[in-house]
Amino acid sequence: MDFSERLKREREKQGWSQTELAEKIHVSRQSVSKWETGKNFPNIEVIIHLSDLFGITIDELLRSDEELKEKVIEDSKQLAYPKWKVFFDSVFLLGVFLLVLKLIILGLNFLLGANMTILDGIPKVVTNFLPLVLMIIGGIGSDQLKDKYV
Repeated sequence: MDFSERLKREREKQGWSQTELAEKIHVSRQSVSKWETGKNFPNIEVIIHLSDLFGITIDELLRSDEELKEKVIEDSKQLAYPKWKVFFDSVFLLGVFLLVLKLIILGLNFLLGANMTILDGIPKVVTNFLPLVLMIIGGIGSDQLKDKYV
């Protein structure tokens, strides 16, 4: 029996409607409905509350539903270096922004015959490759940190 079936069975055993259960755990009736149809899952705090309310163990609620077990485990994970992850994501996005800006300026120069330059006085090698370098550094750094959890 999966979580959705178990939840519905326990609720009906108590003689409660979805609305009554929702009021007891301070969520909407629609949330209870989605849990009972398997369209969504509650967070760990609600699972603990449901366990207490029904007088059954958390293990009894979770053990039979592999998908819910994975969701609870994933929700409980915290990135080890969230500030560094944000930093590398920002570096990557800065690279993307500079690349798009460069392409827009090149397009305007080509299509309209404009003579716009990016940061006049800086070597072309820097302006040509800086967006790519930022994207590579940001992408590699972000990728290295995305699976590191506390």
